[in-house]
Amino acid sequence: MSLFSQALQVIKGVTLIDGAGKEPKQNVSLVIKDDIIHAVLSSNATIPKDATVLDYTGKFVMPAMINGHCHLGLLKGDNSSPGNYSYENILRQLEKYEQFGISRVLCLGTDQQIIFPMRDSSQKGLLPGATIYTAGYGFTANNAPPTNLSHSIIQPQTVEEAIKDVDQLAILKPDFVKIWVDDFGGTVQKMKPEIYEAVIKEAHRKGLHVAAHLYYLEDAKRLVNAGVDVIAHSIRDKDVDDELINAMKQKNVYYIPTLSLDDYNFVYADQPDWINDSLFKASLEPGVWERLTSDKFKQQLQNDTTLAKKKAAFETAMRNLKKLSDAGIVIVLGTDSGAQPVRTQGFSEHLELQLMVEAGLTPMQVIVAATNNGAKMLHINNKAGTLQKGMKADFIVLNGNPLEDIKQTRNIATVWKDGKAVQ
Repeated sequence: MSLFSQALQVIKGVTLIDGAGKEPKQNVSLVIKDDIIHAVLSSNATIPKDATVLDYTGKFVMPAMINGHCHLGLLKGDNSSPGNYSYENILRQLEKYEQFGISRVLCLGTDQQIIFPMRDSSQKGLLPGATIYTAGYGFTANNAPPTNLSHSIIQPQTVEEAIKDVDQLAILKPDFVKIWVDDFGGTVQKMKPEIYEAVIKEAHRKGLHVAAHLYYLEDAKRLVNAGVDVIAHSIRDKDVDDELINAMKQKNVYYIPTLSLDDYNFVYADQPDWINDSLFKASLEPGVWERLTSDKFKQQLQNDTTLAKKKAAFETAMRNLKKLSDAGIVIVLGTDSGAQPVRTQGFSEHLELQLMVEAGLTPMQVIVAATNNGAKMLHINNKAGTLQKGMKADFIVLNGNPLEDIKQTRNIATVWKDGKAVQ
């Protein structure tokens, strides 16, 4: 019996960027059986006679992206609210992510009860769109954000409450645990160290990993020492130092810079070069583009007394990403898209790649961050995140070379998920 006796599809003549950081393979063919990469064939190899062949000569293929920090169900029109959270709205957003080449998303802490059965169905391939991973209900300090985005936020007041809350959450088997450790510009009290230390310790005892929202260097040091697994935003108040870098390396902490979040905080005060980009406009909820381009909104941002601070925070975030990457910290793509209408789902992930390159990373490094590194963080790199034999056939076919110009990730010819073209 032939190795290729089952019904097969062949993507022929592409340059393959495998997501593992290896040199791209030119003029190869991907052989797909069901939803799996069955083989990668060189140009002189024989293509199976019974295969359906799609000639993509001259195009580039990279793994579909993994967004390690998003929020689902909150956006609808020009507002973000837990009142928008519904089965239909989540499905719509999952399909939107997928159309932009994002195959898996980790929603960090603002979900409601319906997410768990949806997650289970999604991970079994029973729902359309990007596959759901969720932290479920996040932990924050009393009366601190993001209580405005979820009715299910957990706010333990004592160590004993924190342990009990983690135990109750663990019954639902979240893919992560999310904690917020931030004073949001001095407007609220931060979660106390003894509380988040208890959350982290108990989560680990239950076999769960913890991602932290933060802003300050000193909080990052305390959280890393407490055992946090993922820093889910950039450190933006100070440049990172060797003390933190060494601790992160020793404990294998992942870093998600969310540069686009900080860029969005001030970029609309001017006119970003992508404001009229058709892909950007297509990613926005109805009515948002009109607000972003209005004189009123632009004037409001220009008059913002914290504008200079926001720009400085972004520049610090850019420097810290480069320094951490150079030190060997594992960087993962994440955007916080879906939390506010300006953090648009789909385009933000492509903008994030561009900003990471502008921070000094190579296009190859940011592609790895968006694919293989995200799979490692989710502990699914045995099946997703790279394009090689035995891995899931989730990939983006591009018309241009993203290794020469990272903006070519937006030049999408088609998107494949589970061995099928979805766009």
